[in-house]
Amino acid sequence: MSDTPDTPQPLQFGWEEWISLPDLGVPALKAKVDTGARTSALHAFDIETFGPSAKPKVRFTVHPIPGRDDLIIPCSATILDRREVASSNGERELRYVIQSTLSVNGDSWPIEITLTNRSTMASRMLLGRQALKDHISIVATDRFLQPELSYDVYHTSKMRAAQPKRALRIAVLSRENNYSTRRLVEEGESRGHTVEVIDTTRCYMAINALAPEVHYDGKRLPRYDAVVPRIGASVTAYGAAVIRQFETIGTYSVNTSAGIIASRDKLYAHQLMARAQVGMPNTAFAASPKDTANLMGLVGTAPLIVKLLESTQGKGVVLAETKKAAESVIDAFRGLKANFLVQDFVKEAAGEDIRCLVIGGKVVASMKRTGAEGDFRSNLHRGGSAKSVRITKAERDTAIRAARVFDLNMAGVDLLRSETGPKVLEVNSSPGFEGIEGSTGKNITGALYDMIEARVRPAPVRRRKSAGKSDG
Repeated sequence: MSDTPDTPQPLQFGWEEWISLPDLGVPALKAKVDTGARTSALHAFDIETFGPSAKPKVRFTVHPIPGRDDLIIPCSATILDRREVASSNGERELRYVIQSTLSVNGDSWPIEITLTNRSTMASRMLLGRQALKDHISIVATDRFLQPELSYDVYHTSKMRAAQPKRALRIAVLSRENNYSTRRLVEEGESRGHTVEVIDTTRCYMAINALAPEVHYDGKRLPRYDAVVPRIGASVTAYGAAVIRQFETIGTYSVNTSAGIIASRDKLYAHQLMARAQVGMPNTAFAASPKDTANLMGLVGTAPLIVKLLESTQGKGVVLAETKKAAESVIDAFRGLKANFLVQDFVKEAAGEDIRCLVIGGKVVASMKRTGAEGDFRSNLHRGGSAKSVRITKAERDTAIRAARVFDLNMAGVDLLRSETGPKVLEVNSSPGFEGIEGSTGKNITGALYDMIEARVRPAPVRRRKSAGKSDG
């Protein structure tokens, strides 16, 4: 027996072969082998650069099956170069160059690929000399010498799970450079995404049926994979309009415009939660001053909470410890023509509430907030303190149900512990991260990005074709 080590058997390629590009989420592609070309080329469209100038990236989409423009795979990659390439007909074109793994029959190696529109070509990909390893021999008179793949893979349930994580372009709609905004940028960029902070009020919109657009600083905003709304209470209406425009374009929004508006309208929010049988303090509302006594009677005896509908961070929330005090506060609010709710005061909560952070239908963290000395309100903005807390199953279920009422994928649900079970005070569609990350030590922002990546992960997208003729 010879002691000479086995030398690798040369791979034989015909002039056309089935290949995979796993880094791009393309499991099956027919490629033409062309030793006359130096660099490989992939059919790509909607090519768009993004990311920092020091390390730019490119987004593009691929139609892997010839003649099937309804099947779309979104891709992204780091740009290696921009190179002038001469096509087979002699035309020269500047193309972006990326690197990706080429896989054939269990063997894989990195190759350089240029991106170009090959819609007029029979093959979606061309393999040039640089992609062919030294031990590959070409049989120019034959094809499919390697195992054949099938386009059927694009129609299987496993396709989504097999998709690689790609760099995303994300917009944070925020007017403030605060902890939450900075964390969203920091966490996103650490994952390789490009995160851009956009002042919501400086967006303006082109509203039309065929090409709805969002503009900013004199330019049309690019396609974003997702937007994260951080809409302040003072700009709720306009912020919701901007989000609706992104929704019209087809951009994924962490929280919907409808959910944000509903959660900000305290009267409507309580009506929705009551309809969904979510536990909350007894609540009453009336417009006429003649109904003050009846209004208080619906809620119960003093002490009572009188809460402005537009209140945020504990502002406009008053504790009336006696019936006379409650009447005075109600009269004062009516004199200001302000809309308000009256609620019973949950004494056993003792100035404490629980903030549950719900992301993607799960409670990812919870903290107990205690009001400052002498203050029944537990808001951290008003000097309250917070610490991590274990919540009960009933509290967890209540928080999840409350967020679901408004169809919010990210929500801060504030609830009280009462003798009759958890009572929801408010559902916040733009919760801050500083207090809860600091008190629990959990990476809340990371949990949010986990959800975003799962929701917008590229998978084959089949565009709807126009309906055929009726059989009737």
